[in-house]
Amino acid sequence: MRIESTAGNEHKVWLTDSEIEDLRRATNSQRDDIIIQLGAFVGLRAFEIPQVRPADVKETESGQYRLRVQAGKDTSGNGGKPRDAYLPDNVERDLQRFQNEHNIAPKDPYIDLSQPGVRAVVRRTATRAAEATGDEDFEKVSTHDLRRRFAQRLLVDEQMNPRVVMAVGGWDSFAAIEPYLNAPSEDVIDEAFAGADL
Repeated sequence: MRIESTAGNEHKVWLTDSEIEDLRRATNSQRDDIIIQLGAFVGLRAFEIPQVRPADVKETESGQYRLRVQAGKDTSGNGGKPRDAYLPDNVERDLQRFQNEHNIAPKDPYIDLSQPGVRAVVRRTATRAAEATGDEDFEKVSTHDLRRRFAQRLLVDEQMNPRVVMAVGGWDSFAAIEPYLNAPSEDVIDEAFAGADL
């Protein structure tokens, strides 16, 4: 994991998929694992996670899933901005299982917590991951770092069209998404040039 210090004892953390799995193993409950997945694999913000409900899951004609975020971040000041986030099949299955096991009604939230409650779950999980792995850097992980991994995976690892990532992640501009990117490693640079026909 790469860590960058920011103002006021805050940190930006770039996680790997392996470290996301370390976090998932450190969760205390199915609910906490869902929170990690919604941040890291769907790209939801901490305040968006408590909004989503079973009724918000839709299947496209091609068989993919979308998760409607009713009130995402809107920097224009007009309130929440809706978007359809991409929902991976395995996360959709876990949400369905969670709904069934906990008898969640279609219009009730999957996660019955406030935004601070979601953040607290991630902090506690990160502390347990630090203890389990011996890597104290996990204690710096926040909900926003889960979203950062989501963006990094799609833009760098999968080389996805940035406009697609912006649409599903709720970013309004290239300038808004750029801070989520990590500087490329030597391996990433080597692989990029090895794959190019130059």
